[in-house]
Amino acid sequence: MTQGNDSPADGSPTINQPAIELSGITKTFPGVVANDDVSMTVAQGEIHAICGENGAGKSTLMKILYGMQSADEGTMRVFGDRVDFKSPTDAIDLGIGMVHQHFMLADQLTVLENVVLGAEPTKSGGRIDFEAAKAHLQEVSESYGLDVDPDDLVETLGVGERQRVEIIKVLYRGAKILILDEPTAVLVPQEVEELFRNMRELKADGATILFIDHKLEEVLEIADSITVLRHGKTVATLPNEGVTASDLAELMVGSELPSPEITESTVTDTVTLEVRNLTVGGGGDRPAVDDVSLKVHAGEIVGIAGVEGNGQSELVNAIVGTVSPSEGSVFLSGEDITRRNVRTRRESGIAYVPEDRHHEGLLLSAPLWENAALGHQTKPPYARGFFIDRAGAREHTETIRAGFDVRTPNIDVSAQTLSGGNQQKLILGRELTSNPKLLVAAHPTRGIDIGAQAAVWDEMRQARKDGLATLLISADLDELIGLSDTIVVMFRGGVVATLDPSDVTPRTLGAYMTGAAIESDDRTDDLKGTP
Repeated sequence: MTQGNDSPADGSPTINQPAIELSGITKTFPGVVANDDVSMTVAQGEIHAICGENGAGKSTLMKILYGMQSADEGTMRVFGDRVDFKSPTDAIDLGIGMVHQHFMLADQLTVLENVVLGAEPTKSGGRIDFEAAKAHLQEVSESYGLDVDPDDLVETLGVGERQRVEIIKVLYRGAKILILDEPTAVLVPQEVEELFRNMRELKADGATILFIDHKLEEVLEIADSITVLRHGKTVATLPNEGVTASDLAELMVGSELPSPEITESTVTDTVTLEVRNLTVGGGGDRPAVDDVSLKVHAGEIVGIAGVEGNGQSELVNAIVGTVSPSEGSVFLSGEDITRRNVRTRRESGIAYVPEDRHHEGLLLSAPLWENAALGHQTKPPYARGFFIDRAGAREHTETIRAGFDVRTPNIDVSAQTLSGGNQQKLILGRELTSNPKLLVAAHPTRGIDIGAQAAVWDEMRQARKDGLATLLISADLDELIGLSDTIVVMFRGGVVATLDPSDVTPRTLGAYMTGAAIESDDRTDDLKGTP
């Protein structure tokens, strides 16, 4: 790391000196300009939000600031010092910490062991001084109002608790500047409120926070100032005064804020998917899916709500065929498919948008036309008899590209060159053009910007109108409420509520997801039975 010397001799920040100054940051990759002359100033002790579509350059800019990548051009200053980070270690040494969207925790270790990993205090003989580490951890957690038990195993923690551990981990290392990448993506409203309380406490204690988020209402609730990026450029930096979500959407994508709301009912009497008393084994004492029954009709979207880890993923896997249930049955249009393999289920009419598009939905190094055939390579237009129909596959990929607005120079580029939103539109186009009976969509808009999100919603609404049955799993509660005809809540592997979206709010839905509403209902029942 190289560092200037125009701050005080002891290296401490100058009062009123900006925490971060980025000037003319430019970063290019083959064929792509990720950051184009980006400039941004972040004051000490403020919460500064960064907004933009996928591909706008947010992640690249943060990776440069955190030392994961180097800029081609431009300068960075941290607390007044000009810096040129060679690795994240350089950034950490200057007080910058990053909490990634996908948590970097070891489930089998305790909270304390995760926090000190890589920064272990030692005593004579090179042994780890766990007493000193625990004392420091507790000091940090108490100072910033981040309540954790150092001895808890991470695998026993909920999503919100894991996030607190990640924040403590960077504070433990002395971070004064925190980068939070999509921190609310998997949180229910109550956990978001808790996170925002923690962020305000951090700010009150002098921390500077960079907050990357797609949810504009959240940005407006928590940020002091906002920088908007578009096509790799700085569009605006503005204080959070008199700004609306529509204003930010206009700056980001040039259009109004989209809504997932559906207006008319298209639900028919035809049952497309029926799950009967389904049980799927788990790794612990209780099953991952516990005696779940549900139905999805043609023209209906049934939403599955639940904090991650409560059986939604296992339910999806049992429906698409990647795991076998220990009990119960799965029916597609009246036929028992419980023992059929994945290929047969796909050929029978199950379309699938997986939770992790990179690991389950795409071959990142393969060209788009090959990715468009994944899961459907045994049927026309991708196949002719036992052979791949290359011409047919390419022609159909062009149809998907045009019909679903997949923005790419051509269909021969690899899937990894597309933004997250365009990857998701390619997957959705592949699935919806396969003439399916059922769409299983797991987190279809996670990690994509509002423009791509609106496109996905439009396609799902149109498919519903055309009679498609859809099982929607999402952590975005506004999306669930807006798109679903019925919402089923899962908690600890079982169905604990079936709700009408027109009668539920994100907060009440979150209460069911965390078990709070169930406990409240139980207490009410007890009181009703009291003489």
